[in-house]
Amino acid sequence: MLADKDRIFTNLYGYQPWNIDAAMARGAWDNTKALLELRQDTIIDRIKASGLRGRGGAGFPTGMKWSFMPKEPRADRPSFLVINADESEPGSCKDREIIRHDPHLLIEGALVAGFAMRARAAYIYIRGEYIREAETLFAAVAEAYDRGFLGKNACKSGYDFDVFVHRGAGAYICGEETAMIESLEGKKGQPRLKPPFPAGAGLYGCPTTVNNVESIAVAPTILRRGPEWFASFGAENNKGTKLFQISGHVEKPCVVEEAMSIPFRELIEKHCGGIRGGWDNLLAVIPGGSSVPLVPAAQIMDCPMDFDGLKALGSGLGTAAVIVMDKSTDIVRAISRLSYFYKHESCGQCTPCREGTGWMWRVMERLRTGDADISEIDTLHQVTKQVEGHTICALGDAAAWPIQGLIRHFRPEIERRIIERQGGGLSPMQEAAE
Repeated sequence: MLADKDRIFTNLYGYQPWNIDAAMARGAWDNTKALLELRQDTIIDRIKASGLRGRGGAGFPTGMKWSFMPKEPRADRPSFLVINADESEPGSCKDREIIRHDPHLLIEGALVAGFAMRARAAYIYIRGEYIREAETLFAAVAEAYDRGFLGKNACKSGYDFDVFVHRGAGAYICGEETAMIESLEGKKGQPRLKPPFPAGAGLYGCPTTVNNVESIAVAPTILRRGPEWFASFGAENNKGTKLFQISGHVEKPCVVEEAMSIPFRELIEKHCGGIRGGWDNLLAVIPGGSSVPLVPAAQIMDCPMDFDGLKALGSGLGTAAVIVMDKSTDIVRAISRLSYFYKHESCGQCTPCREGTGWMWRVMERLRTGDADISEIDTLHQVTKQVEGHTICALGDAAAWPIQGLIRHFRPEIERRIIERQGGGLSPMQEAAE
């Protein structure tokens, strides 16, 4: 359990102002020059030692990702940091809270991370629908420039560093790092083939690292308190604190900072007041945003909320967007609705995704109403396997996994609808087999 003194995001609920004076009173921009005097490789080594893994969903070790950047960038090929604030994953809303209420944690983190990677500038790519959040971020960046914390000789460190805020146009696909880079360059947001990876050729063909808002915002606090402090939370290989976004059928939906590996039941009881209607009313949980498979109630009750614990259940932590569904949920309809989302947001570049997402949604709709044959359940599962892993980016996987989770755990419910729709008799395919 995380004590208040160990929280990084102390203004998560906006009880205090977001401006630079209030942020400095909470500890932001506290002798940032001393952090930069640690020098680049030391900063990266300490982030590695902290065990911080990317908070945007993939969970790649952050320090290792930073170490891929060139140690001596050329004048004609400067390095860049791109910060992913395009929070378009259904269920995810943590980055919005950071930007609304504590934007200076992010801006200071951008300076520290950019310095560690020898980057010339940071670009914060913010979701187009986040209108008020973007206004706050623009104002906070201007405050940092006015105080001399950004720009020439940032924080009197001798290092020049700029931060630019770029508003997206509301495309889910631009949350993928190379599609985001394409959008920043003024092109259509479509993922690039890799290699080359962004650390070799990213924004404007220059070395680039793309990180999530939360991953960057925690970096200065880790350096101030020490990597050992951060690594003291969570299970092995799942270190630190994490923002959990809990929505759905709980008594008090919320965004909360907690220690990694906290059991699901404890997370819900402590911060959400329990499940609506009691624990016996819990049906299933999507633990990491809409792109990860759901987990039935019986399996997730005592599961540690971290990368490895949820992977063992065939799901994932993702962005820690916990969507709770009680027994009033039409589970087939819920997954069908997510299928429509991925159909709508596919960029259309890869044939398996362009054609497969629409096909899967249409079949899901027929399974929802029962106007299908039981054999089509297996056909649908086969198609998800043909989409999964066969696209440039992970949107194909994100479209396939929710359906796979539904079939794996709730196949009897799908079959029940089909049988009832047909008057309780055998399906046409079963009759033919008889």
